[in-house]
Amino acid sequence: MAFQHLDQVDVPFDDARTATGYVAALLCRRVGEENVSSVEIDGVLSARAQANLDAEGLHPTLRVADGEMGLADRAPYDRILSTCALREVPQSLARQLAPGGVLVAPMTDIFYGGATVRLVREENGDLVGQFFHGASYMPMRSHRLEKLGPRDTSTARRRESGLDPERLYPLAFALYGSARLPGVRMTHGFHQDVRTVWLQADDGSAAVAGGGTVTVYGPRDLWVEVEEVEAEYVAHGRPDIHAFGLRVTEHGQHLWMHAPTEAIRARSSCELRARGRVHEFRE
Repeated sequence: MAFQHLDQVDVPFDDARTATGYVAALLCRRVGEENVSSVEIDGVLSARAQANLDAEGLHPTLRVADGEMGLADRAPYDRILSTCALREVPQSLARQLAPGGVLVAPMTDIFYGGATVRLVREENGDLVGQFFHGASYMPMRSHRLEKLGPRDTSTARRRESGLDPERLYPLAFALYGSARLPGVRMTHGFHQDVRTVWLQADDGSAAVAGGGTVTVYGPRDLWVEVEEVEAEYVAHGRPDIHAFGLRVTEHGQHLWMHAPTEAIRARSSCELRARGRVHEFRE
C-alpha cells in the first residue's frame, strides 16, 4: 500500500505516522531527506524508526508528537501522507498544506472499512479530491471508533430479507451509504458459515441479515433504510469508487458523487418519517 500511496505524490513532505520508518525511508530516497518530516506519537516506535533510518544512512526530521497536529514549524508542505486512517481530515493538517499541495490519506467510517483519498488544496483553503482505492489502516488514536450501546433485543422482529447482503459489500456503495446514513455502523462477514451483514445505530436500532432472513431491533427499521439507500445507488448506475470524492472546508467535510459540487446529503428524519420508516414502540 505504501507504493500505491507514493504513486499519488510527487515534494517538503510530511509523513503523519513514522512507525518503523519504512515509508519515511522510501520518501527520503524519492525526494531527499532534507524534504521529509515524519511524526510518531509512540516514543518507542519513533526510536526504533530512528535506528532503522540511521542504519540506512538516512536522516529526515523525526518528531515524537501527535500526527493529527502535524509539524507546524516545518510547514507549509507540498505533500502530506497519512499512514494511519482518519475519520475526518484534521484542520491542522489542512492548514499546513501549501496551496496546490496534495494530502493522501486512508479514510475510515463506521459504515466502511477504509478508502484512500487524494486531496488538493485550493486557493480558498478547501481540500478537494477523489477516492482511488480501498485501504485498511490502523486508525489515528483520536479517530478510533467509539463503542455503540447494546441493541434493543426487546423489539426483535424477523422476516425475509429481500435484499442479498452481498450487494452491500462494494466499497463504492459503502461510501454512498455512509453519507446517506450517518451514525449507522455496518460490518459484514460470516456467522455460522453464512454471509452476514450487521447494522447498528446508537439508539438501540440494529439489523442482522443473512441466509435470506433479517432480524430488526429498536425504533428504526435499519434494514428497510439500507434497502432504500441501495436502491438509490442502483438508480445512480452503481458508480465505482472513482466517482466519489471528498471536500474538506474549515467547517467540516462531506462526500460528493461525480463532481465536487454534488454533495451527498444525509437522509433527514422528516424523510424517514414521511416514508414510515421510523417506528415508535410504546407499552
